[in-house]
Amino acid sequence: MASKGASSHNSNRSTNRSGRNGGRSGGSGKGGGKKKGLTALIGVAVPIAAALGWFGTQSDDGHSNGSNSASSTVASSTANPGSHSGSQKGSQQGSPKDSCPYNSLPKEAQKQINDILTGAPPDDGPNDGKHFGNYEGRLPKEPSSFYREYTVKTPGLNHRGERRIVVGGGSDTRPEVWYYSSDHFESFCTIPQPASR
Repeated sequence: MASKGASSHNSNRSTNRSGRNGGRSGGSGKGGGKKKGLTALIGVAVPIAAALGWFGTQSDDGHSNGSNSASSTVASSTANPGSHSGSQKGSQQGSPKDSCPYNSLPKEAQKQINDILTGAPPDDGPNDGKHFGNYEGRLPKEPSSFYREYTVKTPGLNHRGERRIVVGGGSDTRPEVWYYSSDHFESFCTIPQPASR
């Protein structure tokens, strides 16, 4: 009999619970509808915010790259004009538009050019003369092993800084193409074939 009473008592508790929940099932308790509404709101708001952020980033990047390429990108040249496909790519996307003759470059860049031409040990040790990937496509498209980068020292800095010379093709001391970047590969100018100085 005791078990029958306990069973009856539990049955009443169950009924009372469902009465307090307003007949809702699922045990969500008080405010369960609010939680579902909040979850739905978040489910809609997050993708919208992400999309707005993505579009904002795209327009900023597009604007920034457009102004950089229009104002500070430079033209290409080779050791023997016409001997390499790079010399004919000046009008294609990824080709610098302006030239920066040897005498217009900072003296540290001129020194680096002379070091390259004479085969002197690199100024920046293991970092110089290594692969440059051209991942941003700011230079003409070439096979992955084509370009090599060299640090151009910046007086007063105790790190590599932003200035670089990128060369391509040819040999270690006679590259086919030469480029200079003063802003860590954001823009380039072509160095017309420098003669050993």
